[in-house]
Amino acid sequence: VQLQASGGGVVQPGGSLRLSCAASGFTFKYVTIGWYRQAPGKGREAVGCISSTDGSTYYVDSSKGRFTISGDFAKNTVYLQMNDLKPEDTAVYYCKILGTAYRGQGTLVTVSS
Repeated sequence: VQLQASGGGVVQPGGSLRLSCAASGFTFKYVTIGWYRQAPGKGREAVGCISSTDGSTYYVDSSKGRFTISGDFAKNTVYLQMNDLKPEDTAVYYCKILGTAYRGQGTLVTVSS
C-alpha cells in the first residue's frame, strides 16, 4: 500500500494550492482519509478528513472556511483545496487512512512572500 501526496510548492500569502493524495494497492472503500500537517519544529496537526462511505467531511477549526477536502474514490484519490493561505500554513502535508498504519509521504507547502 502506498499513499502519495503531491501538489505542494511555494505560494504567496493569500494564494491557493490543491494537494492530491493518491493510493495504490488500496481501495478507498468504507474508510476515512485524513489530511495532516507538520510545521517545522512543531508536532503533527490534523487538518480534516473525508469519509469514502458518504463523502462527509470534517475540519478542525483552523481549516474551516479556507480548506476543502474532496475525493474521487473511483480513482482512490482525495484532494485538499487550500485557499487564502497564510505563512502559518507552511508545513509538510500528508494523508493517512484512519484506523490503519497507512500514511503517505508528505508534500511541502511553503507560504512566503
